[in-house]
Amino acid sequence: MTTKELLYVDDALAHIQLLKTQFQNAAGEIKDPALRVTVQQLAERQSQIYQQFYELV
Repeated sequence: MTTKELLYVDDALAHIQLLKTQFQNAAGEIKDPALRVTVQQLAERQSQIYQQFYELV
């Protein structure tokens, strides 16, 4: 991979981490149990996507 491509992957990983953090924070604030579970699942999906991206490098 070129330096530019590695920088793109690094940027993508940072964005995924940010989304995960935002979903986790939102889940902590949500009172509705079903909605909270859905948002927690979104946070977990971000972890999976992060791992998939990380394995590309």
